[in-house]
Order: sequence, then C-alpha cells, then structure tokens
Amino acid sequence: VAAPAPLLALAVALRALNCVLVRTSFVPDEYWQSLEVAHRMLFVILNIRNYGHLTWEWANSLRGYSYPLIFASIYKVLQLLGKDDVQLLIWVPRLAQAVLAAFADVKLYSLVQHLENAETAKCVFFCQLCSWFTWYSCTRTLTNTMETILTIFALSYYPIKGSKMGNSCKYLALVALAIVIRPTAVILWMPLVFSHFLQEQRKADLILQNCIPVGLVTVGTSLIIDRVFFGEWVFVQLNFLKFNVLQNLGTFYGSHPWHWYFTQGLPVILGAHLPFFIHGCVLAPKRYRIFLVAVIWTVVVYSTLSHKEFRFIYPVLPFCMVFCGYSLKHLKAWKKSAASFLLLSNLLPALYTGLVHQRGTLDVMGHIQQLCHNSDQSQAFVFIMMPCHSTPFYSHVHCPLKMRFLQCPPDLTGSENYIDEADVFYSNPLGWLNKEFYNDTLLPSHLILFNVLEQEISPFLALRGYEKTATVFHTHVPQGRVGSHISVYRRKAEMNH
Repeated sequence: VAAPAPLLALAVALRALNCVLVRTSFVPDEYWQSLEVAHRMLFVILNIRNYGHLTWEWANSLRGYSYPLIFASIYKVLQLLGKDDVQLLIWVPRLAQAVLAAFADVKLYSLVQHLENAETAKCVFFCQLCSWFTWYSCTRTLTNTMETILTIFALSYYPIKGSKMGNSCKYLALVALAIVIRPTAVILWMPLVFSHFLQEQRKADLILQNCIPVGLVTVGTSLIIDRVFFGEWVFVQLNFLKFNVLQNLGTFYGSHPWHWYFTQGLPVILGAHLPFFIHGCVLAPKRYRIFLVAVIWTVVVYSTLSHKEFRFIYPVLPFCMVFCGYSLKHLKAWKKSAASFLLLSNLLPALYTGLVHQRGTLDVMGHIQQLCHNSDQSQAFVFIMMPCHSTPFYSHVHCPLKMRFLQCPPDLTGSENYIDEADVFYSNPLGWLNKEFYNDTLLPSHLILFNVLEQEISPFLALRGYEKTATVFHTHVPQGRVGSHISVYRRKAEMNH
C-alpha cells in the first residue's frame, strides 16, 4: 500500500521545521562520531587542509567509516559546487537526516495501513509525529538516529503474520546496514529475526539465499570502506561489541542502576505516550506480540550494561508508537481529547529541549567562527576549557584555526591510578593553568569556559590580561562542571606583544 503523496509532503515539511527548531546539543557523539570524522575524511584525504581531530575510538578502531562517509559525500558535493560554507556544512547533513526521518514516518504509516486500516495508520502516524523524543533526536547526526530510521525501514518489509508485504531480502539488508552503522542494533533484531526463522517453512533457503548473501555483501562493503580509511583491515563491529559489551569499558562514562531504563529511560522518552503504550499493549492483537517482545528484550539486555543513556533505547520508540496508535484509535469518544492531550503535553518538552536546554555549546561556535575572518587568524589560538567534547570542533568552524580542548580517553592500558587530562585539570584548575602556560608565548588568545570555573581561575585571568568578550546562555539546570552560561575570554592585544 503506497502512502499518499500529500502525506509525504507533510512529513518532509514537518521534519524540515523540526530540524530548524532543534538548536541544542544532546551528546558529543552527534558531532564527534559523524561530522568531525566526515570533515576530516574529506580534507585529509584530499590533502586540502591538514586539520581535523579523531577521538580515541578511531585510534582504537572501535568505529566504522560507513556512516561518516554519507556526510563526507555531502561535504564533497558542497565543495565541488563551491558552497562549502560553514553554515551549509552544519545544516545540510541535518536536513538530510530530517528528510530520511520523514520517509521513515511515512513508512510506519504504510506498514500500519497494510496491517490494519487507514484510521489506525493515521493514529500511529500522529503519535509518531507528536513524540517529543523523536522530535528531539530524529534530525541529529547520531548513529542512534540512523539505526532507528533503518529499523523502521526494515520493519516495513518484515514478514509479520498476516502480512503480504514481507520481503526477507530487503528487511535483512536494512537490518545488516543498521548493524554496520551501530553494531548494538543486533540486540533489537535478535528476537525478530529468530521469530521469522521459526515461522519460515523454507529455513535452508532463507539462510542460503538471503542471510548469507546479504551478510557477505554488507560486511564486505563495510570492511572495504574501513580498509580504505584506516589503511589496514579491521573489523570494527567486533571491536565495538567487545569494548562496550564484553569489557564493559563504557562505565568510564558513568554507570546507572540496573532498573534505570524501566524507571527512568523508557518513561522519559515515551513521556505522555506512556499510558497509551500500556493500554495499546493490552488491546493489540496477538500478532503484534513480537513487537512487544522486541521492546522488552532490548530494554532488558541494555539494562545489564552499566553505562546507560536515553538514546540507546531510541530504536524501540517506533515499536511503541504502533501500540500508542492502536490505543488512540480505540478511545472512540475520547479520541479527540486524547489527541489534544498528546499534542500539547509533547509540545512543551519538544520546544524546550530543542530550543533552550543546552544550546550554549552550539551558540558559542559562532564566536569561534568569527576568528576565521579576522586578519590575525594565524595568531589565534582557542582553548576550550570545558568537560571534554562539550562543543563540536572543526566541522563547525571550517578553517584551520589553532584549537585545543581537554582530553578524556578512557584507560586502555589497565593502569591502577589512571586519570585523564580533564580530571587532572578539574582537580586543580589554577595550578594546572599556571603549570601548562608557564611561558607567555604559549598562552591561548581565546578561552572558552563555563561560568562555574571563573571564580576559581580569576587570578590567572587577571594576571595574564584576559577580558571577557561574551557570555552565552547554556542551560537552566547547571550541574557540576557544567554552568548555566559560557564565557568567552580574549587576551588583550597589548599583552600579546
């Protein structure tokens, strides 16, 4: 069943608006595992400009180049057109992500329309468009976003009982692609693929004609792409799973109690949809049980890993929306009030998280971009004194400015008393600065820092002749090292000479 064209137009328009109305930062990976890598791929390979930064994951071959390659291709097109302006480099990849998200929304509609009817499909589509967390995440250049979009595409070809739309080859290829981009996608798809295997009459054909060829092509392509960019053969998906699942080194970035996804993770990303989801699970026919199994299984498996984040379970959200839509459709007399409630209760968190909360780290990049157009660009040296990877880097500056930030790779050597640079800095900021910049010639021309640090390092700022040139709002809920505002300091000209 093809979705009507007006529906696609509506979805694209809404997601484009969505893209423009999300101006906040979520997690560093949004830039550091996609745009920063793409920016470096393009310019390092073309020997155009010798700048860019790759995080420790790339040095240890934990990430693959397949996903950043999409953005590197966009950058290459812009560069060929002579349009590699920094604003386009920031917005075009996000708009591309938004268009893909719109297609996924429509795919979800078509799937439900085929399985149920147009009315239920509209309810699911409405729930999907209302979801504040989808609004917050679907236009970001995160691997989790791509995994979620590919999951919806794969789902639309998945052979559900009573469906004639199933296409083993297509759905397996999309699942394989999702796993190449984010290896943990294998978790969500395990019960679905297993269930398909059990109900398939021609099991040998499924394995020999679909699974094996699809697996070989996707893994082979991924291996070749990584061979080109790493310069050696590496199997990054295996390294990624080994690091995150077997060695559980993700705990370096914080750990949460086992029940976190059930008590906070899922309730928060579902938001006002939660009662509809529960109601829908009770109502939905038997054949949807596999969707619920996939959701519960994924959340349970992720609960066993100590490092937890909201975005990790984002791919289960489309499954949840099917149940929410099912619930909405069956609230006959209450349907209009329920829809209004969903829309209004999601609107505030969507707009607040998209436009207000944690926007400073992106806004401050505008101040750094201005240095690219100054005559003394070669003299400029920007030091970002924040928790590491707080801001994007060269992908949001796009000129060979000298920049530095505090590093924080986890301990990969196994030493007992390992402390990363950022922690060393924060344990004694003033002492660290005086030791690091003992000589005036080494001093940065600009410092970017959260306001919570100012009091502590004020002697250094005064002595070295730094003056505050800008204050940028960041968040209403400052925590620990993250302040409510970001301060930009510049070293006075007479001090530079």
